[in-house]
Amino acid sequence: MAYYPVFLELRDRPCLVVGGGAVAERKVEGLLDAGARVTVVSPVVTDRIATWAASAHLVHVPRAYRYGDLAAQELVFVAIDDAPITSAIVAEARERRVWVNAADDARHSDFILPSVLRRGALTVAVGTGGASPALARLIREELETYFTDDYGPLVDVAAEVRRELRQRGQAASGESWRRAFDDAGARRLIAEGRRDEAKARLLSRLGASGCGRDGID
Repeated sequence: MAYYPVFLELRDRPCLVVGGGAVAERKVEGLLDAGARVTVVSPVVTDRIATWAASAHLVHVPRAYRYGDLAAQELVFVAIDDAPITSAIVAEARERRVWVNAADDARHSDFILPSVLRRGALTVAVGTGGASPALARLIREELETYFTDDYGPLVDVAAEVRRELRQRGQAASGESWRRAFDDAGARRLIAEGRRDEAKARLLSRLGASGCGRDGID
């Protein structure tokens, strides 16, 4: 199967998780981090899910799945080890045109999840089209040694520089950004916590490179 890689904006969107175990907990955590409105349907849930429910971060429906639970939902994760019920949930999702992901079951999934590395606003996603989640995880772990913790603040400083350039009515070209990021000095200043100096250095290098179309997203 061929998949189209995409990042979804889920803030305030209703999302359902069927299941209450460790796998469901990971799905719930990711949805909450994205700002989704989460409902969990499961007779039993983990302590963390229970805590989230008690603090009103999500809604817990303490029973097994029933037909109709997907009404008004935009996304559903199935995290149960029950093939017949999974099939029933997928059937309702297809009927209601709700995107569904069944854990470890690409056949019953409209989308699959990559292995994700986060450094602040920087997100690096690795996928194998469902062929080998273990390999995707291994590659992501290898990338962790390259994308060190200083990449998070580097993204923040780059965003500040981009805003300042726009306020000046300028837009650096993609090639200019590449040359600026190739500068080891700015990275070193970031690693040393000298953000203002790093910002000034990036601005200087971009200003010296001329202006053009902004090619960085």
